[in-house]
Amino acid sequence: MTTVAGVDSSTQACKVVVCDADSGEVLAQGRAPHPEGTEVAPAAWWDALQTASTGLFEGVDAIAVAGQQQGLVPLDAAGVPVRDALLWNDVRSADAAKDLIADLGGPRAWADAVGSVPVAGSTVAKLRWLADHEPELADRTAHVVLPHDYLTWRLRGGGPGRMLEPTTDRGDASGTAYWSPADGGYREDLLTMAFRGRRPALPRVLGPDQPAGRTPSGTLVAAGTGDNAGAALGLGIADGDVVVSLGTSGTAYARTDRPAADASGAVAGFADATGAFLPLVCTLNAARILTSTADLLGVDLPTLESLAAQEPPGADGVVLLPYLAGERTPNLPHAAGSLHGLRPAAMRPGTVARAAFEGLLCHLADALDHLTEIGGVTPRRVLLIGGAARSRRVAAIAAQVFGVTVTVPEPAEYVALGAARQAAWALSGASRPPSWPSCSMAEIAPPADTATGREIRAEYRRTRRALYG
Repeated sequence: MTTVAGVDSSTQACKVVVCDADSGEVLAQGRAPHPEGTEVAPAAWWDALQTASTGLFEGVDAIAVAGQQQGLVPLDAAGVPVRDALLWNDVRSADAAKDLIADLGGPRAWADAVGSVPVAGSTVAKLRWLADHEPELADRTAHVVLPHDYLTWRLRGGGPGRMLEPTTDRGDASGTAYWSPADGGYREDLLTMAFRGRRPALPRVLGPDQPAGRTPSGTLVAAGTGDNAGAALGLGIADGDVVVSLGTSGTAYARTDRPAADASGAVAGFADATGAFLPLVCTLNAARILTSTADLLGVDLPTLESLAAQEPPGADGVVLLPYLAGERTPNLPHAAGSLHGLRPAAMRPGTVARAAFEGLLCHLADALDHLTEIGGVTPRRVLLIGGAARSRRVAAIAAQVFGVTVTVPEPAEYVALGAARQAAWALSGASRPPSWPSCSMAEIAPPADTATGREIRAEYRRTRRALYG
């Protein structure tokens, strides 16, 4: 049997799956946690991968890594990180992003150049922050890689004192804001501008089916990709499928044949892991909205769901704006979460619980609107994935608020599965990824009465506009 391994190196953990290369059947799995925070020593990811893969990589024929996107891993000439990696959810680079937008002449210039407008999470903004706030470390930076690039490099035998050429792929490179999905090349002028004249080496960009190399023991290492492109490949999405992921971050994305270039900055013009494109809207806040509300009320998540189920749609007028960790879409990096509409009759645990579910899903419905209106996507259905998607209450309210059919795939590590599928593709030498069977899905149709969902969203919009314009 030919076997392949897929790695999901996410913000919170490293997850590994081993699959039959022909059928996609999952044969074994492993997991290890990552440190918390918005900056992490890259060696911690490597240690977590070693732990999660204990006994799993022996005998596999190929490996691929899908990782959290847009982080900054600066390496010196010997391959030693000059500082801890800055992650996608580190917002200290928000002002740097604003400066960069102005430096190039505005949002439209960036959208035309690289398909995306810099935000705090963009690698290009983190480079500007490093240049301005830690110039001595910027001077030592000889190579700039992304989290998945770093792990792929380590698998190939790279490491401190072993400076192999790093590699990346289209999907992850498209999140940097110095690689153009439309043109398929780096904009090194933007890199140099952002890094105040410095020109570090960048990873070689591989095609989706190209190998990056081999491990020291001879196992093929595929190109890998970013986590969202990995999940899209793992799910096998088709035209009209929109994925809404409710994990540490929230994302809404779809596969298209044409690159996006949104000057508003809401839609990032990413590439996918098949050679096509993946317009994407990202929010900083998603599943944590529910866990934080449960902590506030002193209950567990099942109890939070039960409390929300006892309240009518609209939460008796209570609205949660869920910008608990600042926000990326809308671009409010220094915002905080807020509860509105609190009156004596409405001040109950249940209304707050219901407002948390509705706030989460109105927040992602706004992302879905951006994808539809700006990204040119016409949703046939929404595939709901991520930790929070396992809640029946989330799925039911999602169908009501989104106003389209919601499907919930069976719980699985779709990012890791996408990486495994890419590994099988690189191993096969075929022109297309292998056809693995589709996962089973629960389907929730939108209610016949759409007025309630529209009113929930309208009240959410009124509240947001009253506070933020």
